[in-house]
Amino acid sequence: MADQKKKQQKQETPNNEQVAEETADMTQNETEQTLEEAADTSTEESADADVAKAQEEESEDKTSSEENAKESKFFGKKKDKEKEKLKEQADELNDRLMRQMAEFENYRKRTEKEKQAMFETGAKSVIEKLLPTVDNFERGLAAIPEEEAGSKFVEGMQMIYKQLMAELEKLEVKPIEAIGKEFDPNLHNAVMHIDDENFGENIVAQELQKGYTYRDSVVRHSMVQVAN
Repeated sequence: MADQKKKQQKQETPNNEQVAEETADMTQNETEQTLEEAADTSTEESADADVAKAQEEESEDKTSSEENAKESKFFGKKKDKEKEKLKEQADELNDRLMRQMAEFENYRKRTEKEKQAMFETGAKSVIEKLLPTVDNFERGLAAIPEEEAGSKFVEGMQMIYKQLMAELEKLEVKPIEAIGKEFDPNLHNAVMHIDDENFGENIVAQELQKGYTYRDSVVRHSMVQVAN
């Protein structure tokens, strides 16, 4: 009996050790499973956090893009308005400049014309005052007796007369043609009328006083006698 009990105790002892080992293995397996589940949970939570962060960043980027688009649109409209305003100002300044240039050109032409008219008026006045001197030269030379025509005095008077007429010609002062020409009231002043078969109708028969023109204007009309 005693041997059987010992033998039975020996058989029971290994069973307890086996149970303990099995229990330890189960505990380790459960621990590992728990750790794996915890790791999986942590991984899932980390993944969820990453997804949430990515979504948040995407939302922030979208919001930022929308804000940037609004700002760009706002500043774009502002720039367009500024460009239109600058263009209007440039057009206005250009228009004013063109008007002022046109006004200045008109002023320049007007003053040039006025200056030329004043010069011609002054020149005509001086020439008109010289004409009686020319008339006296011609009358004096015409009254010289033939026997004195070759004297030094007469030659000197003729030279002075020619020089005076040459200077007047340089100033574009010219005598008006009268004798044998058709009467022109713009050039001739008729003071006498005769009937003469040697002349045609309304023809200048005699010049009583020589007339002159300065450029295209009459300084003094020719005083004439008109035939028929």
